[in-house]
Parts: sequence; C-alpha cells; structure tokens
Amino acid sequence: MTPSTAVRTTEVADGIYQLRIDVDVGPSGFSFNQYLVVDDAPLLFHTGPRRMFPLVQGAVEKIIPVRELRYIGFSHCESDECGSMNEFLAIAPGASPVCGRTAARIDGDLFDRSPRALADGEVLVLGKRRVRWLDAPHLPHNWECGFLFEEQSATLFCGDLFTQPGRGLPAVTRGDILGPSEALRRGGLDYFAHAQAAPVLLEKLAATSPRLLACMHGQAYEGDGGALIRELARVLGASRGSAPGQLEQSPGA
Repeated sequence: MTPSTAVRTTEVADGIYQLRIDVDVGPSGFSFNQYLVVDDAPLLFHTGPRRMFPLVQGAVEKIIPVRELRYIGFSHCESDECGSMNEFLAIAPGASPVCGRTAARIDGDLFDRSPRALADGEVLVLGKRRVRWLDAPHLPHNWECGFLFEEQSATLFCGDLFTQPGRGLPAVTRGDILGPSEALRRGGLDYFAHAQAAPVLLEKLAATSPRLLACMHGQAYEGDGGALIRELARVLGASRGSAPGQLEQSPGA
C-alpha cells in the first residue's frame, strides 16, 4: 500500500476540513480521510495509520498548529482510525483521545493519555460547535463503534459506513456513494457485522438529519443524509433476505 506524497485538503463545511490520502491498492485505488474541526478546542477525527503520521501532521499544520489540538477522536479501534494516536499526543500536550465509553474501557490502555469517554448522546462543546457521540456497536463492525455528529453543520462523521474505493475523486459529491460502497461489499469485502440491532442503530443515525456524511474512505456525501442512511438500512435488510422491519430489536437486546 503506497500512499501519495501529498494530502488533499478540502474545507467540506465551514471550519471542517477533509484531509485525504490516496493509496495505490486494488484495481482502482483507495483513500483515507481524516477530518479536522477548527474551533476553540480543535478536534481531529481519525489519525490515519501510524506510517502516514508525517503526512497527516503536515496537513494539520497547514491549518492550525498541531500543538493546539484538544481532542483526537475515533469511531472504533483500528490502525487507520487511531494508529498514530500516541504520536499526536506526544506533540499536542493538551490533547485527549475521544471515544465512547466502551472503547475507553477496552482500548484506553493503548494510549499514552486517558481518553475522554463519552456516553451515548453526550455532547462535547468545542467552542461555538457541539459534537454529539452516538453509540453504534457492531455498525458496521467492532463492539466499541460509535460516531460523532457536529450539530452546527449537521455533519455526521460516519467512519467506515459507505466505504468506497477509488482515488483522485472530488472530496464531496451529491451523487451516488451507496452504489460503489455496496459494490465493494458484495465484491468480497463485506465489512458489515450484520448485527440484529443494525436497523435500529441506522435509524438513530438517520434521525439526526445529517446534511453531510463525512466518510472515512471515499467521497463525503452532501445532501439528505438521513434518506441515504435509511436506504442503506433497506439494502442491508434485503441482502439478509428479509425486510429491515423484521430485524428490529433494541440495541441492548
């Protein structure tokens, strides 16, 4: 997996920057997106893999000094989500990892600083912006999975949901991201755990009415994010051979 030598930086919403690294892997390439939220207490969501740390660090430095970071968030524990967490903590002395309570319990020992653990629905104030943590266990995978929703711009940092292949694409699209994501999943890379609570959790995400879906891999989506998430729920339900409504149960069941 060979990364490009540059990071493409795009302001995808007011004060929210996508830091995109394209890599040569597979027939059409792949991408890793980090998101920087600039405010009184700046937040970086995803660190990128450890070996990409110099690229991500350099991209952040072009917007704000890295030492000013206060929060470094991740959806669930994987190398591309938090692989260079400790490298960032070493040069941002005021920063803390941010994750859900489950991740703090099972992953917190990996980090050189204790995480700021958020409960489901808890709000973290960054200044003029507020981000809300949404527990989403096993959606698409990992017990500790969850997402952040930035209320002012209605941006859902949706991690591995809608993972799309490709490189060199525009940062944001109003076009189809579900089709490419499903083609990847059905082509042998089914990254969904298919937990029974998935329809309930997808509806919880859709109810935030996001206007921007900040995907980790591929293009971000601008439009009716709630409708697209509900369509994802329908497609996933159909792929299991039953309607989404037949699968519903409470997340704690």
